[in-house]
Amino acid sequence: MTIERPLPPWDSVERDALRPRWTRVTSEIAFETPWIRVERADVIAPTGKPGLYGLVHFANRAVGVLPMHDDGTVTLVGQMRFAFDAWSWEMPEGGVPFGESPLDGAKRELREEAGLIAAHWQEILNFDVTNSVADEVAVCYLATGLTVTEAEPDDTEKLEIVRIPFKDVLEAVIKGQIRDSLTVATVLRVYHMAVTGALPEALARLIK
Repeated sequence: MTIERPLPPWDSVERDALRPRWTRVTSEIAFETPWIRVERADVIAPTGKPGLYGLVHFANRAVGVLPMHDDGTVTLVGQMRFAFDAWSWEMPEGGVPFGESPLDGAKRELREEAGLIAAHWQEILNFDVTNSVADEVAVCYLATGLTVTEAEPDDTEKLEIVRIPFKDVLEAVIKGQIRDSLTVATVLRVYHMAVTGALPEALARLIK
């Protein structure tokens, strides 16, 4: 898996090339499913110290899409998440094989989970989800020009679908009531786009 990692303006490729890296001494697969692989590795840290590391490899890239309606409302889906045994309100999301276009995967997730098709797509975020113990990466989109179609959720998904004003969604993010990381990051990014002039003015007025 090769992921493009642009550097910020205060850094450089030359400087990065001189940095010490992690070294795997030995590694083995401790657990595997069709979606993740857990690696146990004896390592040498960049400091030169030996250590033991556990790393979760993801088979798919995460994609998320914030569907924005013409009236400034957003469609969210709610579902029970296994990891925390808790209900989670979030934007439509899913996993996309690395051989598939993230945009094609995002279109599929929007249709299957929310029953929506979007005429306009804009990639607005590309980031590492949790880089301390996992290699999951995410691409997130803003979708507009929405039309309704039939939803087709997975057989393990029992979803609730709501349509909420963006300002209320933003408030829920700020208060920690929406906690899903892709949704939090995307909502804040869309708000940033609205206040910095990166969105059409008619849409930005509904968000600010």
